[in-house]
Amino acid sequence: MSAEAHDHDHGHDHHEHEHHHKDTFITKYIFSIDHKMIAKQYLITGIIMGIIGIAMSLLFRMQLAWPEESFKIFNVLLGDKFAPDGVMANDIYLALVTIHGTIMVFFVLTAGLSGTFSNLLIPLQIGARDMASGFMNMISYWLFFLSAVIMLSSLFVEAGPASAGWTIYPPLSALPQAIPGSGTGMTLWLVSMAIFIASSLMGSLNYIVTVINLRTKGMSMTRLPLTIWTFFVTAIIGVISFPVLLSAALLLIFDRSFGTSFFLSDIYIAGEVLHYQGGSPVLFEHLFWFLGHPEVYIVILPAMGLVSEIMATNSRKPIFGYRAMIMSVLAIAFLSTIVWGHHMFISGMNPFLGSVFTFTTLLIAIPSAVKAFNWITTLWKGNLQFNPAMLFSIGMVSTFITGGLTGIILGDSTLDINVHDTYFVIAHFHLVMGISALYGMFAGIYHWFPKMYGRMLNKNLGYIHFWVTAVCAYGVFFPMHFIGLAGLPRRYYTNTNFPLFDDLQNVNVLITTFALVGGAFQLVFLYNFFSSIFYGKKAVQNPWRSTTLEWTTPVEHIHGNWPGEIPHVYRWPYDYSNPNHDVDFVPQNVPMKEGEEVLHH
Repeated sequence: MSAEAHDHDHGHDHHEHEHHHKDTFITKYIFSIDHKMIAKQYLITGIIMGIIGIAMSLLFRMQLAWPEESFKIFNVLLGDKFAPDGVMANDIYLALVTIHGTIMVFFVLTAGLSGTFSNLLIPLQIGARDMASGFMNMISYWLFFLSAVIMLSSLFVEAGPASAGWTIYPPLSALPQAIPGSGTGMTLWLVSMAIFIASSLMGSLNYIVTVINLRTKGMSMTRLPLTIWTFFVTAIIGVISFPVLLSAALLLIFDRSFGTSFFLSDIYIAGEVLHYQGGSPVLFEHLFWFLGHPEVYIVILPAMGLVSEIMATNSRKPIFGYRAMIMSVLAIAFLSTIVWGHHMFISGMNPFLGSVFTFTTLLIAIPSAVKAFNWITTLWKGNLQFNPAMLFSIGMVSTFITGGLTGIILGDSTLDINVHDTYFVIAHFHLVMGISALYGMFAGIYHWFPKMYGRMLNKNLGYIHFWVTAVCAYGVFFPMHFIGLAGLPRRYYTNTNFPLFDDLQNVNVLITTFALVGGAFQLVFLYNFFSSIFYGKKAVQNPWRSTTLEWTTPVEHIHGNWPGEIPHVYRWPYDYSNPNHDVDFVPQNVPMKEGEEVLHH
């Protein structure tokens, strides 16, 4: 629906505008321009990609725990070429690690958080009929879907999928003849990523324009829920940093296919001198991490916004330090673009430049700590409702703090050099970004499922899902810190050639056991999610007694969100336990009483 169709002056009603014709199955469920349907498309695509990404991680965890063992499932899933007699070949191990990382970072966390919840909540929470451009929104989803299909199709090419790690450093990624996974699979990876970036940019521009232009009457920037602030800032970071990765991917395609040498210089393969000269693989690292580090915040900021909203609702009290939270989001956004060099401390970087990146990295801990303290203070003395969404929100704060503390070690160049490329790094970023973002995504799904599908998820299954996931997540990633400190390198498909690491094998078995149990219990969530869409208990209009605008829309979806006039906004979004009112929550569209003071925040 175009921006012109928005009822922006509120003088009359446009909601009949949509129904000149009856929606067919294709226009309603496939090529939909309704932001709520596009959010569901992103979510279900993200869940399917998540299943694939987690399955890959379980396969390579089994290989690490029991190297050289024969597993029938390896042969079934990977075929005779990559798992002869059920023993995983070393080529496919690195390919699984590469595609697992790519899928989880880009196709699950970016899409499952920004794609799903930005689409669902931005128009609903700011009081808009739809996104600024519904057509562009639809195109952004279908480009995302296309890029996911191309990425998965690389699993079926003869030489195997891309195998240069999810960071695809040259020369492995730049020379098709380097290793089997440098061939067609690598080209498909780059094409998929270029299309994914186009999708992200279209989505981000849409989110920015919608937040700036389509807020309802009374919805000033300081009355926006923190969810909208985080989506808005995330979109801005995406617009700034994604084009840089696009340039890196395009230059890499030139190096691979057109004989240029942007990233290649003085290379020998099997004694043969290649003709490349003058390029620099370190240039690629700079371009990649200029997106790669902001990407961490593109993933975690939406989760932070969802968690802030859920905690205020389920603590029955206003979020603590609303303006400080906004300032910390803006500070994180700015600092995230000037810390990328901490991924490159051992790339031959000038030590002085290393100290600059150390300083900016430690600086970003301050706004992150502000958020953590504000969440804890929001919980303090609240009337806490421990539903699954709240548990996942508290879990997210826990993993964000524990994972963030190791970031202080890795952000210091002198300490980082000792544990660089070990399991310590894996433990750090999986906790602070992977698990924290997944928890934020799960919290958002449990909280907004009634808004998306008009039904409730099963609470008891939600509790089982949370507790098993929480125990297994720490069971997987906490021991990794210790094997990392012991020097165990990442991306080795077996460590049996190094007697030094023999004593760590039992720890690998423990980690894999936790991973298999945690992975299996995600089936509880999948059953709960898909069965509740059809058979869940019918939801009431405002099941969590929440104050934001999305809960003022009817349970049955209409394209245009509100029948009749769009509600006006009179107060900030966290009016819980207001002493001037008899109920413990006052929605944003309730006018001020005579003599009522605006709560300071």
